[in-house]
Amino acid sequence: MRLVEQVSASSIVAAPSPEDRGLAESLPFPFLALVGQTEMKTALVLGLINPAISGILLVGPRGTGKTTAVRSLVDLLPQVQRSSCPYGCMPEDVEIGGIDAVCPDCAKKYGERVPLTHPDHVRLIELPLNARLEDVVGGINERAAVHQRLLLQRGILALADQNLLYIDEINLLTDEIVDAILDAAAQGVCTVRRGPHAATYRARFVLIGSMNPEEGKLRPQILDRFGLRLMVHGLSDPAERLSAYRRVRDYLTNARAVIAAYAGDTLVARDEIAAARRLLPSVGLTPEAERAGLELVRRLQIDSLRAEITMFEAARALAAADARDSATAQDVRLVAPLAVRLRRSQFMIDYFTAQEHEEKEIGRALDELIPPLPSDGARPA
Repeated sequence: MRLVEQVSASSIVAAPSPEDRGLAESLPFPFLALVGQTEMKTALVLGLINPAISGILLVGPRGTGKTTAVRSLVDLLPQVQRSSCPYGCMPEDVEIGGIDAVCPDCAKKYGERVPLTHPDHVRLIELPLNARLEDVVGGINERAAVHQRLLLQRGILALADQNLLYIDEINLLTDEIVDAILDAAAQGVCTVRRGPHAATYRARFVLIGSMNPEEGKLRPQILDRFGLRLMVHGLSDPAERLSAYRRVRDYLTNARAVIAAYAGDTLVARDEIAAARRLLPSVGLTPEAERAGLELVRRLQIDSLRAEITMFEAARALAAADARDSATAQDVRLVAPLAVRLRRSQFMIDYFTAQEHEEKEIGRALDELIPPLPSDGARPA
């Protein structure tokens, strides 16, 4: 894809520095200025095109650009339709559950054909390691509590609805927060409960995580929620490392100038991602692509159905990125390593191997006590 090819800045021009007001400003490193790491950039772009990929995990040592790459997605994020209602009412609620499934105000708007949603850019929501469970799930609004009023407040999971949820060093999260993320990722909603009161919010997000494996393992339950898994290595080409150093130096010297130098190409890339998202619903898979993907999963003895689901959805996203209406076996070949790695468990292989001995003993005992019927199905006289 052209989106992940190297884009050279034509020039880095000096930009005047605004008056320092002591406020922090978000100036992410341009995504198209990242050097090398084609596989990582491809996976991140595919996640923007097709949220059904469900998650992306970046595994690698420190200093390989994992966090920088994720945060640089900000300028490429497409638009989505968000609810204009404080209760989160959506048109599909009416289509599925009828007019009583939305609040009275939205029911009136729907009857008058007033839109219930408005376009808004996807956001990058970060979950810090020091977050409390109440920060993640939600809790009681403390200002309302001071005035003896009960108001449940949304947490990070609810804020991540239709957004990207990024967790750096995800392998260091506490178990209770991992459990909350797993529950929201599986159900697409997050429920806040405080005594007899409860509120349920939508929590449909693309989960992006990064980790350094030498700092600890990732629980199998959360690992299974990542559709694509990337092994991020350091740059091996000295020329690429020198180019990366020069771009970082320019960015540290004048971040606005670097961002401005890539602004034109960034806008083109964002438009192409939006076009790919619009094309995606009409993209299918060729029979050859389906057969190849299923046979690969069979040969690798992968049990989880998420392997082929992710593989096929990533292949469709890749075809949409290239403005094609059909994903081929070559598309499957390109994305398959991202979708099937880290899915086999040696523990489960050994467990099922040991279990086979018991199954054979059960079968022999049954054959002796209750002989099987003849193969033609006829009962003995």
